[in-house]
Amino acid sequence: MATEFDLIKRFFSRPVSASLLGGGDDCALFGVTPGLQVATSTDLLLEGRHFFSDVDPRSLGHKALAVNLSDLAAMGARPLGCLLGLGLPAIDEAWVKQFAEGFYALADQHGCALIGGDTTRSLQGITLSVTVFGEVEPNLALRRNAAQVGDDIWVSGVLGAADIACRMLAGEIPLVTELLQATRSALEWPTPRVELGQQVRAHAHAAIDVSDGLLQDLGHILAASGVGAELQEPLLPLHPALTGLSKHTLPPEVLRRAVLAGGDVYELCFTAAPEQRATLETIGQTLGVALTCIGTIRKESGLVVYDQAGMAIPELPGGFDHFRP
Repeated sequence: MATEFDLIKRFFSRPVSASLLGGGDDCALFGVTPGLQVATSTDLLLEGRHFFSDVDPRSLGHKALAVNLSDLAAMGARPLGCLLGLGLPAIDEAWVKQFAEGFYALADQHGCALIGGDTTRSLQGITLSVTVFGEVEPNLALRRNAAQVGDDIWVSGVLGAADIACRMLAGEIPLVTELLQATRSALEWPTPRVELGQQVRAHAHAAIDVSDGLLQDLGHILAASGVGAELQEPLLPLHPALTGLSKHTLPPEVLRRAVLAGGDVYELCFTAAPEQRATLETIGQTLGVALTCIGTIRKESGLVVYDQAGMAIPELPGGFDHFRP
């Protein structure tokens, strides 16, 4: 039977660049370009809480790293390397091989070398922990506390699909096979906007990645910056599969919740001066990433969302909270 060290050697040991010292020593070593700062983030993923037990291991390897790279993207940072902690109830070599393939494919795409980590036996379910390191110019790092009154509010990509897929798989809303097939990849194969973050950092003021819902995550920017915001619901970019949602007889409030409060999106929400609109649109077109202006930063505190009729939505859905009953 394979041991812990066999597992590491077979599936998680690859040569790294000369500037890095990876797994095999007590610590990994890496350098940072002179004058730049280190950006780092970590996320924990638990079976049954963050992913379903029957998830494709390749997609899980991809997502485990993607959610962390999304944090680097929100700071405008360039990835340098990462650490992986893996807790398994038992060793399933076929499963681990596929997980590693999904993880490394995304790591290679963004030049984020796996430079260390740990494996252990878990008492219940699979536990994943990934820590990423990046570098960024101190004066260009995107922060949550820099939104300015009059800024446009932008979001990348499209919204709602991951929430719909997750809730169908969890049995919270009726399962529609066609709709699940069209939305599941948004949940299990998110795209971290690493290049976009680096491109917009010189033009944006504040940024965050949408992991717990658009309203909740935008709310963090508003709180940190001491401002408020107005959003226009008709401008919110829906995933194409959701534009025909009514034919699947799902209630309208399900769609509103998915778009405004659905998590697992990993798109960027950022603010920028109106004078930057043309530049940002060009960046989006160059990268092939849809960028949509969805609202405005205002001086008055609070977050207001206006519906199709121009009326403020009285009760807004809440975002994800691990400890909410």
